[in-house]
Amino acid sequence: MTIPVRNIYYLLLYAWGHFESGSVRAIGADESHDLPNLLGKALIEGTHPLLRRGLDRGYVEITEETRSPRGKLRIEVMAKQQTMLRGFAVCDLDELTPDVLHNQILKGSLISLANCGDVEKSLRHELRETARRMVGVTPARLSGDVFRRVQLHRNTSQYGFLMRVCELVFHSLLPDEQGKNSKFQSILEDQVRMSALFEDFLRNFYRAELPGYSAASEIMSWRAEAAHEADLLFLPIMQTDITLRSGNRTIVADAKYYREALAGGRYDPKVRSAHLYQLSTYLAHCRLKEPHQDLSGLLIYPAIKHELRLRYRLLGIPVLVATVDLSGEWRSIHDELLDLVTPARNALDEERCGVTADRN
Repeated sequence: MTIPVRNIYYLLLYAWGHFESGSVRAIGADESHDLPNLLGKALIEGTHPLLRRGLDRGYVEITEETRSPRGKLRIEVMAKQQTMLRGFAVCDLDELTPDVLHNQILKGSLISLANCGDVEKSLRHELRETARRMVGVTPARLSGDVFRRVQLHRNTSQYGFLMRVCELVFHSLLPDEQGKNSKFQSILEDQVRMSALFEDFLRNFYRAELPGYSAASEIMSWRAEAAHEADLLFLPIMQTDITLRSGNRTIVADAKYYREALAGGRYDPKVRSAHLYQLSTYLAHCRLKEPHQDLSGLLIYPAIKHELRLRYRLLGIPVLVATVDLSGEWRSIHDELLDLVTPARNALDEERCGVTADRN
């Protein structure tokens, strides 16, 4: 599946909850022919304002030998090392420094991306120069868990987006054959990561762009009974990808990232049974819990250059199986996603109940 880099970046911005109108144009998405160069520009453009107003600083505990004692004296260390014979005291003290974890991650990511052979030479130079300007910051040795240790607050919220970019860079860089530099692995080939990204994108898109609706992933209770109550503990969690609510209207949506929306190949295409079973279970439980709600279901897949619209009534509930073309202009994608959940488009047309599929 090939998605234009500009649209991938839109997906990332919505999924990370950092969409701002014009932000993609501001960092040069139109001039970037691939994602590593775009992410490099995003890191540079995001780091420069931090450098202009000063990197965030925090207190870090250090131990030092000094002729002018300050902080907490380490008597046991002084006795063991006999530092007093040399005229030095050993002290623990808190020092205000920019060498804090989120700055370390940012500098480490700038350097890592600068060593990526898929990034343009001029941009690699800019990345190194930006990292060089982060004086007093030790580049972090990046690992999968280091990002989970970052703790940001309201005054450091500007680092939130940059940390997400850094994490994506970390998971996408692979050593090249010589082991000296690295290559950028396309996130489009990562089924697990793209599935989570597509789901987060849709949820945050509808939350931001659909006035009057709430959009959230909801945990539903099983309508189940058991002879032994402890048996109920073995039931899996039933959690929707996206539940849209507005007044007496509820849409339960499942986002599925697959290269092909339908199973069975070109000669016998069918809706994927497991996906339909899952959505039907959500809808059945939702109907029991909220019998008076105007309820409908939506299965949505990404697609390139074709449109799929299958309309059914399952258990008496309207269901739409649809694709969204991620290769088009963003405004078209925006409008297409909104059309899928408007009452006029999502309502079941009884006269056309069955299969409606339009392909280019």
